[in-house]
Amino acid sequence: MQTLQRGWNKNLNEIFQSVETELTVSSPYISDVGAEFLLNNVSKKFKEKGVLKFVTDLSPRNIYQGSTNPKSFKLLFKSINSIQVFHLPRLHAKVYISDEKKAIITSGNLTAGGIYNNFEYGVFIEETPTVSLIKNDLIGYGNLGATINYDEIENYCVISDEIKELYKQIEKSSRKEIESKFKKAIIKANDELIKVKLGEGALHNVFEKTILYILQKNGPLPTAVINNLIEEIHPDLCDSSVDRIIDGVRFGKKWKHAVRTAQQHLKKKGLVELSNGNWTLIQ
Repeated sequence: MQTLQRGWNKNLNEIFQSVETELTVSSPYISDVGAEFLLNNVSKKFKEKGVLKFVTDLSPRNIYQGSTNPKSFKLLFKSINSIQVFHLPRLHAKVYISDEKKAIITSGNLTAGGIYNNFEYGVFIEETPTVSLIKNDLIGYGNLGATINYDEIENYCVISDEIKELYKQIEKSSRKEIESKFKKAIIKANDELIKVKLGEGALHNVFEKTILYILQKNGPLPTAVINNLIEEIHPDLCDSSVDRIIDGVRFGKKWKHAVRTAQQHLKKKGLVELSNGNWTLIQ
């Protein structure tokens, strides 16, 4: 293991240049500079035959504050034949993995600041068992989020442009009309991400795989703790302050009912059991 700080982009170069079949990235923020850095360093063969799995946070706040640029993903989609983008709010991990051979865990996002300008710190790991464990953890977490395809990212870019323009107007003027439009645009963006996360399924389907993930990581837990952990992973689905309906699906105060439904479905499938007040995985 090697520690990294200034100049860590050389090690990131090594990650990207060495990848053969699968590049796994977790970066809450991404910019065109970061996307181009990645594309300039992976091989032509990887672009044609490899797989990029990218976990990120496309929450509207990150967009209008300029922390991330969803258009960077359009560039990646157009340049790499096989790419999977996972959105999860509150993601903070920055991880870069080449196959199961090399990994970087760092404070640096895939942005100009993260790669070149900021003082970042991290570690470079080349122990295959450890790299494999990190990769499995990251992909397992990513699979709990919304999987976004090219058409969905293109649609979200249009919504993002509207949000950024309204945010600029708010900074110049405090007119209530603009603030109202901005709030509606934020709700529209969040709703779009929620619809993608749910796909054609019900809310409890998302919670079912999340419960399995939580119990696998933490062992037996009571419902109250499971609820807290689900709320941390899916704050967009667990807003108890409102009762919203999106495409006929209820959110807000109803989410705990969906957790209970998920628990009962898993119990009927023989995947979990309730014993002494704790939900446990059935091996």
